[in-house]
Amino acid sequence: MLNALFGELSAVASHRGWPRAPVNAGTWRGIGEALREGKLDLLGEWGDAAAVHCALFEPATRKLQIATHEAGSGAAPSLAVFHPPALRLERAIADLFAIEMVGLPDRRPWLDHGRWPQPAPLAQQRAAPPAATGATPPARAIERPPYRFLPAEGPGLHQIPVGPVHAGIIEPGHFRFTASGETVVRLEERLGYTHKGIERLMAGQDLEPAARIAARLSGDSTVACSWAFVQAVEGALDFRPPPRAVWLRGVMAELERIANHLGDIGAICNDAAFAILHAECGILREAALRTCARAFGHRLMMDRIVPGGVAADLTHDGEEAIRALCGRLSSEFPELIELYDNTASLQDRTAGTGVVKPSLAAQFAAPGFVGRASGRAFDARVSLPYAPYDTAPVEMVVRQEGDVDARVWVRILEVERSISWLRTALTALPSGPVRLPSPATPATSVECTAMVEGFRGDILAYVRIGAGRIERCHLRDPSWFHWPLLEAAIEGNIVADFPLCNKSFNCSYSGHDL
Repeated sequence: MLNALFGELSAVASHRGWPRAPVNAGTWRGIGEALREGKLDLLGEWGDAAAVHCALFEPATRKLQIATHEAGSGAAPSLAVFHPPALRLERAIADLFAIEMVGLPDRRPWLDHGRWPQPAPLAQQRAAPPAATGATPPARAIERPPYRFLPAEGPGLHQIPVGPVHAGIIEPGHFRFTASGETVVRLEERLGYTHKGIERLMAGQDLEPAARIAARLSGDSTVACSWAFVQAVEGALDFRPPPRAVWLRGVMAELERIANHLGDIGAICNDAAFAILHAECGILREAALRTCARAFGHRLMMDRIVPGGVAADLTHDGEEAIRALCGRLSSEFPELIELYDNTASLQDRTAGTGVVKPSLAAQFAAPGFVGRASGRAFDARVSLPYAPYDTAPVEMVVRQEGDVDARVWVRILEVERSISWLRTALTALPSGPVRLPSPATPATSVECTAMVEGFRGDILAYVRIGAGRIERCHLRDPSWFHWPLLEAAIEGNIVADFPLCNKSFNCSYSGHDL
């Protein structure tokens, strides 16, 4: 399909790695039809000053392609007309760039809550110059009409609004339930409360400050976000970091995966009123975080992956700490798995609850454990292998049931695979430097798109560099495709099971809200 659509088109020479090609409206429509027919997966869609880009994956050939449709007139055709997973991405493009996505089925704002001092902050136009006195007039938010949730009609239906402020110490998001008695008929989310202006902050930054911003897109995925960003930067500059640094990046990523999966497994059990597993998994998670601090000097390993390599080498003491962690997990974690699997009251809550159908997971190209728990066999470490996974592969975990229990089991098995991989990596870890100076940037702009598998799923990074500075950067968190599937998963379940379903997804508010 990609060959049929792009075979005669010329790729943009400045884009390294995966090819990027400008397309006309006819080819863009062909992309939409291929997405609707399931021949292509949409891995991301993002705006630019006068263009819209999309990243496409062809499962049959495992080929990737970036397509660009010019929007110099302020408009571009909507892919969401053909492919619903593009809907929120295009609503965000309209909010950030003031690009009209022609045919967009839902034109409500997504990220813009009417509180920004400047609408469409990434558009070409900028605020009016200061008055003659030199004083800058105070910015004012643009008033918007109240956000209109989608209607639902039927006898006995009632609505339950939850958030954006929640009872727990979590990020803000609004959930509007429509229920018939205790059964959820519809859930609609309203997000964007944690919008930080990441893409605006990136523009004009030197590479190292930009890497620090990328590391803070979503704190629990700081390693994966950093890795995706620097991989795109290094690809654009045609630069290869030292082999030892590449392996250390993998070690950090697997430690991050283990810590987060342990936290999620415990939290899911806690939402099913099984606190003992929450406590035991919390103990092991804390052990993993302390090991990270001992090995790399930071519990979350923030700012440890940098352009050119890594900022902290792994000492002998650090290696021994990781080996000790792997030994402890191998000894204690199986007992917790057995307890989870043999507790009937817990299985009653998780099995058959919050099902994501395989067809829906395939349509949304569901990343990570959400997709793999519903039969989508995609893991960037395996499907699009990058170093060091190209020489030290991991075994992909796939289940078919698509329920809370399946998402727990994917996590459980991935913890086991990560432990095994870490042991292999520590044995194969090469010697040598861990960071090299980045090469001089070309006089003309260069760009690259990269993908890294985080604990939630694949993270997409697009970077354009000019004169040594970031001109444009887009980071796509897996949660962009997870949040809509959570809406589908809760339908037909009782309201009381929403915390359980929600935790089994563990979507990122911060990563989604940019």
